[in-house]
Parts: sequence; C-alpha cells; structure tokens
Amino acid sequence: MRNLCATLLLGSRRPAAECAQLSFVSAIAAAEMVAHFAPGAEVKVKWPNDVLANGRKISGILLESASAGGEPYFLAIGIGINLAYFPDATEFPATSLAALGFPAPSVGEGLTQLAACFAKWYYIWHGQGFMPIRNAWLARAANLGSRIRARLTSGEICGVFEGIDETGALLLRESPNRLRTMAAGEGFF
Repeated sequence: MRNLCATLLLGSRRPAAECAQLSFVSAIAAAEMVAHFAPGAEVKVKWPNDVLANGRKISGILLESASAGGEPYFLAIGIGINLAYFPDATEFPATSLAALGFPAPSVGEGLTQLAACFAKWYYIWHGQGFMPIRNAWLARAANLGSRIRARLTSGEICGVFEGIDETGALLLRESPNRLRTMAAGEGFF
C-alpha cells in the first residue's frame, strides 16, 4: 500500500502574507493531480487547503516557514495525497483514489503529475499575483454559498461561506449584517 507524501522547500524574500498564498496554489495543484487520476470524481477544495474527492478528504497540505526580520527565508510545503489507502476514524471522512475505484498510480507517477501541476500554478502566481489563483480556487470551492462551521483557537462559529478575499481569508456571513473575515482557522461542512 502506498500514498504520496512530499515536501517542497522554497526560498523566498516575499512577505509572509504572500507566501501563505502558496497554500492555495498547492491546493489547486493537488486537486488537479487528483482529478487527473480520478477523472470521474468530483474534486473540490476546502478552505484553507484540503482537497476533497466525492465529498471526502483525499489530500491535506501544511505550510511551515522560518523567518528573519519578518521576511521568510524558506517555506516548506508538505502535501499528502491518499493514493491507495486512507485513515479510518478521522474527524472528517477520508478516501483514496483506490477507494474511489480508480487505479492508484505509483508514488513516482503521482509526484510527477503533482510537480507539473504545482509548477504551472506557481508560475501563474509568481507572474500574475493571487487573483488568478483565487479565481481557480473559488471555481473548485466546496460548499460555496452553504452554511458551514469554522474552528478558531477561541471556539467555533457558523455562517454562510461566501468565498475568500483578495488575500485568501475566508468570508463567513454570520448574519445579514455581519460578514466575518477569517485569516486563520479550519472550515467544516
């Protein structure tokens, strides 16, 4: 049994807020990779950077950075994609390509496809900024316009998922008169 776990190290002099946008680049790349190997599945992204296939988590992404004087000098992007198996008893239901009924590619095939997808979206982000990334992410967004709950360090809040702003922050409509912008947290459906 095999799954894909990869970490990309990038050096950067961009501000941390801009580097955080690479979580969206990574999510789009992972979603495209999954869609390539599972052409009949519904592949979506969940804020901030999970990938869902037929409503179940198939990929997770984690960014870590080290900085000096407020500017990152490296960024580690970790991406895990369930190719052949998935964990049981998780808070959010999970799946794998094999569980969806698609042949699981080798780790090498998966990594090659993921790298090509990431390179494509990284160069778009690098050359054109976040707006094309935001638009591509929103085109794949799970439960856009639906009621969700978001977990913060201070608790949970509920509201309608209205999208992401120009920085990638979640836009959550708590009431007709209250739109909350959340830069950090996790969304649940």
